[in-house]
Amino acid sequence: MTTYSDRIQLQTQGNTDVRDVTEAITGVLHDSNVRHGLLTAFVIGSTAGLTTTEAEPGLLTHDLKAFYERIAPTDEYYKHEATWHDDNGHSHVRASSLGPSLTVPIVDGALTLGTWQQIVLLDFDTRPRERTIVIQILGT
Repeated sequence: MTTYSDRIQLQTQGNTDVRDVTEAITGVLHDSNVRHGLLTAFVIGSTAGLTTTEAEPGLLTHDLKAFYERIAPTDEYYKHEATWHDDNGHSHVRASSLGPSLTVPIVDGALTLGTWQQIVLLDFDTRPRERTIVIQILGT
C-alpha cells in the first residue's frame, strides 16, 4: 500500500468564490502513480469547503452563491462576530454545513467522477485568501 501526499495552493476572492480544482487534483493523482485506491482532499481553514458539482457558469457564478445566501445570509447577526469583532460569522456557518473534505475512489489511475461532475472549492470568507488543499492518496 502506497501513501502519497501533496498540496495545492490557490488564490481566491472570498464571498462564496467557487473554483474548479479537478484538473489540479487530477495532476496530483497522476504524480502519485497510484492506480487503485482512495484520494482525500482537505481544505485547510474554517471558512471554505469542498464538494462536487457540474462546474458550469450558472452554478459557479450564481446558483451556489444564491443558495448559501438563503441558508446563512450575509447580513444576519452571528454571535461569532461579537466574539472576534469580525464580519465572517456567515462564512463559518456556510463552511460548516459543506465540510472541509472529500474522498473519491481511484480506479485504473483515474478519479471516478461522472461526466458532468467536477471537484470544487467554495471560499466563503469575506476577503481574498490563499487557500491550501491537502491531497492524500492511499492505494496501489
